[in-house]
Amino acid sequence: MTQIIQRTVLFADLRGSTALYETLGNTEATSVVTQSVALLARVVQSCGGTVVKTLGDGLMAMFPVPSAAVKAADEMHDSLERIGTRSADSHPRPALKLQVGLALGEVVEMAGDYFGDAVNVAARLLDHAGDNETLVTSVMLDELDALDRSRFRSLDRLQLRGRVEPVYVHLLETHRWGDTAATAYGDILRAPEPEGIRLVWLDLNRVYSPHSLPIVLGRSPQATYCIDDTRVSRSHARIDWHGGAFQLTDLSYNGTYVRFSGDQEIVSLRRGTCTLHGSGVIGLGSPPADATAPSVRFEIMKFADTQPQASAQI
Repeated sequence: MTQIIQRTVLFADLRGSTALYETLGNTEATSVVTQSVALLARVVQSCGGTVVKTLGDGLMAMFPVPSAAVKAADEMHDSLERIGTRSADSHPRPALKLQVGLALGEVVEMAGDYFGDAVNVAARLLDHAGDNETLVTSVMLDELDALDRSRFRSLDRLQLRGRVEPVYVHLLETHRWGDTAATAYGDILRAPEPEGIRLVWLDLNRVYSPHSLPIVLGRSPQATYCIDDTRVSRSHARIDWHGGAFQLTDLSYNGTYVRFSGDQEIVSLRRGTCTLHGSGVIGLGSPPADATAPSVRFEIMKFADTQPQASAQI
């Protein structure tokens, strides 16, 4: 029987399984991934949701109310953290990362499976989620109570694969760590916070304040900082203001690379995040050492440097 119902759709995807297979071998890695997905399924059920299907390294689930889906996303992240990075014989192993996408809307139930725009949107949000992040649509956010809504910050509009119109997306701020360090050690003297970040690619020279973030670097015309190069993903990377610092998150399939000024080491981000400091170069799709690759120079700026200038160069 086919029916149309209102549901919150959850897609969860584990990242890092490739490194597990390389480190642990096929048998143990398969066991770790299988047990981790089973753990996510138990969380879904304990929060009142229904697992629709497992998807290799993840799953799809349905929830009758949005708040239950948010609770499940929180508990999924917590549960994976508690597993830790130790194998059965206590040897260290690569950590699995989790991305979660949530969308609310009408879905069509057919033979135990579900279809519809909300299903497609929730699945596509995984393309834009960084490690251990949960992304939701604004439609779903509007259905949450004030306390839950306060835990989200806007990522503005994102262009999702397969959709003509961009979608307003929000990021769930974690509450798992809180201000533990400040509580344990008393007042901590904080370094002065930077006032802006300058990005330069060819003749595209822009300065962004923390209040104008997040920004998306990508090939899509809807990207905040548009880089018209076929080697760049439509939404390739995102820069957020979080914890008093600028953070860069890779959203691509080819990776994002960072080389800080005065340092020859290149930081490789594969769905990962790093804090930007000082100045340097961001390689999109290829390391900055490749002179032909699209690379964006960045500089973290002081207040005086963020004032309008006739000809800004770094």
